[in-house]
Amino acid sequence: MALGNTSVRILVSIVAIPALVLMAYFGSVYFLSFVLIISGISFYEFSVMAKQKGANVNVNAGLLAVIFLVINQYKFFFSQYHFLIVFFVVLLILELFRNNGSAILNIGATLLGVFYLGIFGSALVGIREFYPNIDGLYFNGGYLIISIFASIWICDSAAFFGGTALGKHKLFVRVSPKKSWEGAIFGFIFAILAMILAKFIVLDFLSIKNAIAIGFITGTIGQIGDLTESLLKRDAGVKDSSNLIPGHGGIFDRFDSLLFSAPVIYLYLTYFA
Repeated sequence: MALGNTSVRILVSIVAIPALVLMAYFGSVYFLSFVLIISGISFYEFSVMAKQKGANVNVNAGLLAVIFLVINQYKFFFSQYHFLIVFFVVLLILELFRNNGSAILNIGATLLGVFYLGIFGSALVGIREFYPNIDGLYFNGGYLIISIFASIWICDSAAFFGGTALGKHKLFVRVSPKKSWEGAIFGFIFAILAMILAKFIVLDFLSIKNAIAIGFITGTIGQIGDLTESLLKRDAGVKDSSNLIPGHGGIFDRFDSLLFSAPVIYLYLTYFA
């Protein structure tokens, strides 16, 4: 008997969620590996989508750049800013010899993928490594990442069920016809509530103000990230970024909100928390 799509989604989640929680908790190379995988595969999925628009992404150079940006956030070797300057120059030189369609489209799409998935992925590592590995503080980063996961997942679920039950006013028809303002508001409220609850369970090191601020980010920027990825998919004429995860679509589909929220949360932690 074949499993329905909902059953497959649930089974995948039962296996994947505990693994993600453990990698986030222990951090170090475990979480680094997770971010490298989702950033690298998402970049490849993005390059396939870009192909639908006639852009031939320099996959090899772009993938190496994404990997370097993520690893460099974990173990600093080189200024990210200086690396991007060098990468841009090298990318332009490489395009001279590719002779593979529009140079403008190729360079632009490659840079978009590197900035989107390399820098945003490195910010995710930055959040996990934000607290130093002394006096048990290192695990604070794990609790924070797990709480962000939970806030985004709860936001997505609340937006779906709230929108299904009460959705009447379309949020962004051109990009995602099924999403509603009612669903988005439900998601926003529950994202903040999830972070407030996390504050009293595992985030005692954060003030209530900071917990609410991070929930605000996941509830707004996270949902905008989902819309942004939908915009790219609609432009490319595809339903999912890939069919890699049974019942869930591609890696880019599953982690778009997380990746999009990461740099904003990282900047908030750095300058305000």
